[in-house]
Amino acid sequence: MTLTATATTATATAPGAAATPTGAHPKTGTVEIRCPDGGWLAVCGPDDLTPGRGVAALLPDGSQAALFLDRAGRIHAIGNRDPFTGAQVLSRGLTGSAAGRPFVASPLLKQRFDLATGDCLDDPEVSVPAYGVRVRGPERKAAQGAGRAH
Repeated sequence: MTLTATATTATATAPGAAATPTGAHPKTGTVEIRCPDGGWLAVCGPDDLTPGRGVAALLPDGSQAALFLDRAGRIHAIGNRDPFTGAQVLSRGLTGSAAGRPFVASPLLKQRFDLATGDCLDDPEVSVPAYGVRVRGPERKAAQGAGRAH
């Protein structure tokens, strides 16, 4: 599933801060990604995400993000482009965890990417962007991460 999102206006968290998901997401509201320009982009509802399955979203600059709901209920967003092949496939990867760090393994060459930081667990010189994620709703707001620019 690829989602085309619409831009929203909100105050962004500090650029360059590491993604640090803080807990389970609310069941209602809108999942938003912090874009590279600092604005927030509405992507989907929290219930559109399923643990272990990624969702691709088209960002305003033409790049793609891959969103994941981990088994602990935290939402993560990283770049969808596999840096080893150039293909937009990370949203189709297999999820897991290593040493308590949630990751997605590329479906092509199987390199693993940390869902919180975007760092490649198999090659420390390679990474993908990690985006801040939040869930906004009429009654609850839950910060999921601050993101990290690349």
